[in-house]
Amino acid sequence: MRGRVKAATIAAMVIAFSALTQAPSGAQSSNEKPKATEVGISETEIHIAVLADVDTPLAPGLFKGAVDGVRAAAKYFNSTAGGGGIAGRKVVVDFTDSKLNPTAARNGIITACQQDFAMIGSAMAFATNVDDEVTCKDKAGAATGLPDLPGFAVSVTQSCSPVAFPVNPSQLDCATKDQSPQTYRSADGSTRYLIKKVGKALHGAFLFGSDTKDGVRGSRVVDDGNIAAGIKADQQIGVGGSQPQSAYTPIVNKMKQDGSNFGTAATDTSMILLRSEAQLQGLGSDVVWYCGCYSQADAANPVLDGTWVDLIYLPVEEASSNPMLKTFLQYVGRDNADQFAVYAWAATMEFAEAAKAVVAKRGVNGLTRKALLSDGIPTLTKFDSGGMIGVRNIPQRSSSSCFVMMRIEHGKYVRQYPAKKGTFDCDPKSNLTIKADYVG
Repeated sequence: MRGRVKAATIAAMVIAFSALTQAPSGAQSSNEKPKATEVGISETEIHIAVLADVDTPLAPGLFKGAVDGVRAAAKYFNSTAGGGGIAGRKVVVDFTDSKLNPTAARNGIITACQQDFAMIGSAMAFATNVDDEVTCKDKAGAATGLPDLPGFAVSVTQSCSPVAFPVNPSQLDCATKDQSPQTYRSADGSTRYLIKKVGKALHGAFLFGSDTKDGVRGSRVVDDGNIAAGIKADQQIGVGGSQPQSAYTPIVNKMKQDGSNFGTAATDTSMILLRSEAQLQGLGSDVVWYCGCYSQADAANPVLDGTWVDLIYLPVEEASSNPMLKTFLQYVGRDNADQFAVYAWAATMEFAEAAKAVVAKRGVNGLTRKALLSDGIPTLTKFDSGGMIGVRNIPQRSSSSCFVMMRIEHGKYVRQYPAKKGTFDCDPKSNLTIKADYVG
């Protein structure tokens, strides 16, 4: 289940592709003339905000994919192929760089409240105060809140905001966030598949992100799910994102002492350093390496060869198997098609489907923040972004049991399971619950 989370705790839905493409067109064909109905909605435009950590000295371009994904989706919806707009209006994207800074994130939310209809596809590691989105006033002056449909939500405050519905939700059951222990929802289908595939008992090193409390929480949930599925932990250790390869020396030493045959890390950067140190120390080639290492750069890195990769979305290599994935690649570009672009694109699809439901019920001038939250989001109980990602229940903020298992082989991602391209394993028996104290 490692591929479900990256950059702290990030890791779906059943709309037909035809329904998405026809929604804007149907709204356009209405005799009702669009009017300015809400903050961010004029007669001709719908403004949406994307907030993402991009220009940061610690990780330049960190979540640039989120911006690329939202902009690409807006371009698609504004095109003839996408219907010429949403609710009879062109989609305009306003980007704010949150810069891995809680103050910048909060200021961005305040700005979005004042000028945008909703926040879509955002990717912020430090959205630690969302009071301004919860109390945001609509055009009528009511504190309806600013609809927040992020690509993923890292902090507990954003994950559990009453107006936030991430396309890739946190594992935390928000009803238990103030309890001890809390309840976390996860899935172990990919881990059980891996154990069966390699045909031996696995035990080894679990490396989790230790830069923030939210990072620790997200990584530990994934690790404990893997352990619950049957992989024994010889060591569980937090590693900061800025630590050098030398920090991995004692970890690999212990792996050698324990005879470990399994290793996993919270991010691709951490996995690269772990495997580089393992090679330096001559750690045996029989180790099963497992992480969420999915990018063209990761595939091309020889140190990651043989790594198992668990995905909750279809790999871009399979664009021919899914019309929506093919459209995504056409508009975002192959070089920009990282997992954050996938999440952001899907979040924009989520927004479009919710808006379509409002328009179907209330007409093109019934689209308001309140209506999106009360009449649009609740319809997304089985949403999969046109089959691009695993089905999940958006209003319940439920994670998905769906997965695809890949492996990096000689510079390419090769599907391992299920065998058929364009498909997922979505066995509900894979769902599991973890009780633990990760918040605090």
